[in-house]
Amino acid sequence: MTAELPKKLAAPFPGIWDRCYVGSKVKTDPLYGAVLDELSGSPLPLLDLGCGLGLLAFYLRECGLNFPIHGVDYDSRKIASARRASTALKHRDLSFDTHDARKGLPEHSGNVTILDILQFFTPEQQEKLLGLAASRVAPGGKLVIRSGLRDDSRRFKVTVFCDYLAKLTFWMKAAPTHYPSAEEFERILSPHGQVRVSPLWGGTPFNNHLIVLEKA
Repeated sequence: MTAELPKKLAAPFPGIWDRCYVGSKVKTDPLYGAVLDELSGSPLPLLDLGCGLGLLAFYLRECGLNFPIHGVDYDSRKIASARRASTALKHRDLSFDTHDARKGLPEHSGNVTILDILQFFTPEQQEKLLGLAASRVAPGGKLVIRSGLRDDSRRFKVTVFCDYLAKLTFWMKAAPTHYPSAEEFERILSPHGQVRVSPLWGGTPFNNHLIVLEKA
């Protein structure tokens, strides 16, 4: 990542809050580099569930990954912002749509990402969503998830607090409902392929982990 990338990705967003958020996320969050590492070398299209402002798509484009990316999110304001930023950045083969994953998933075959949204679903909704997402992964593809894991750690308590804070400040529309455990991911996803779970908190205080399903 170049020193100018956070500024470049933040510049198209009109509000100071979104610009500060985007710039800070690109600088400090290990997520984007981790997803880049997982998807580098893959020609498969990507379905980004809960894409928010489209930051992952923009980051991957700026890092040279050119497969088609379709981002969906149920927050129409964020989708409108993602579309404006995509036009300003002049990226190709990106699309963003308002969609509630609780009502099913778009047709897709390729790679799939689910980043930082599972805690807003009930256990039943999580299991259904993960099953549907796994079914959208093509042979040789990956389902890449970032989620806070439920455990007894201090990091988990900080994660819960900050998710409630995001709801109180209206950054997120919903409060957290259920944080899955590593064992739940293993149980739900292992019938679909090989599953890896590893810490991904970097320099943050959160209990974030990277969960990757690989289909042979």
